[in-house]
Amino acid sequence: MFVPSDYREPDVSWMVDLMRGFPLALMVSNGAPADGPFATHLPVITDPGWDGRPAADLAGMPLLGHMNRANPHWTALRTGTAVVLTFTGPHAYVSPTVYGISPAAPTWDFTSVHVHGVVEKIESTEETLEVVKATVRAFEKEFGDSWDMTESVDYFRKIVPGVGAFRMRVSKAEGMFKLSQEQRPEVRERVVRSFAGRGCTRHAQTAELMSRLS
Repeated sequence: MFVPSDYREPDVSWMVDLMRGFPLALMVSNGAPADGPFATHLPVITDPGWDGRPAADLAGMPLLGHMNRANPHWTALRTGTAVVLTFTGPHAYVSPTVYGISPAAPTWDFTSVHVHGVVEKIESTEETLEVVKATVRAFEKEFGDSWDMTESVDYFRKIVPGVGAFRMRVSKAEGMFKLSQEQRPEVRERVVRSFAGRGCTRHAQTAELMSRLS
């Protein structure tokens, strides 16, 4: 990912927060020449057994994910396949009417993290079940109501044969936080106020990140 210097993440915690706050990633990997690249949206979490500290480029961070085994992408994946996971965070269109200056050009403010790594496919049914359970725990804690899955584990066992789970060890990651940093402070403040006043969660999240940068 090309990241101009103005838009590089302030520190590694911004990338980690974005990945955890927006965990539906797009996995991309090469296929056979006739097939072209594969791309699949799927949930990704940090391996809960990892207790390390993330490096500046997240190298070494272990991730877990899963997809439908019926997906041709799963069939094409091999242990050792190089993949990219793209996480997209808050984003919004910026109209020149917000700037209060002329001439001006519209743009799109956005946040994204691209994670590179190598896949290890999980073939064990029990290990796959553990990935599913870990994903449920992570998402219920962050986005749900702490649902107790105990009574549904037997149901999980019935559907897990259709689930393809994997580990991924990050080799590097790049974050782009394009949030009007190139504009003068007063212009950026107008953009923040415009986003915050839209009554839309996505715009409000973008405004909040911009305010953190100030």
